[in-house]
Amino acid sequence: MKTTKSIEDYLEAIYVLSLKNKPVRIKDIAKFLSVKLPSVTEAINRLVKDEYAVHTPYEDVILTKKGEYVGKNTWEKHQILFKFLKDILKVPQDKAFREACLVEHCISDETKDKLKKFMKSFQNNTERIR
Repeated sequence: MKTTKSIEDYLEAIYVLSLKNKPVRIKDIAKFLSVKLPSVTEAINRLVKDEYAVHTPYEDVILTKKGEYVGKNTWEKHQILFKFLKDILKVPQDKAFREACLVEHCISDETKDKLKKFMKSFQNNTERIR
């Protein structure tokens, strides 16, 4: 199933918040994404319907394996793009973070893997020069 930018943003947010080993609540997602609670509730209902997450009202939001895969993959794309923009192109950190968030939805897994390989090679070459 093809995901949208919005779905990926929510799954990424839930994934990142879950890395802190604390329950992920609707209010945490709203704060993380700077959106209103009703918007999050609507999105979570859609994620549950599409089997990306499990949620009971007033309880934690938990990603399914399918949701975790998309959230983790989106976050990996974001991290790789952020490092590329910041470390290679020397884009200021705040701008690199925002732009990585926009671009992460447009690149394929193949491009992500190639960029990851390039970054590893670049870091190895940089370390050798020092």
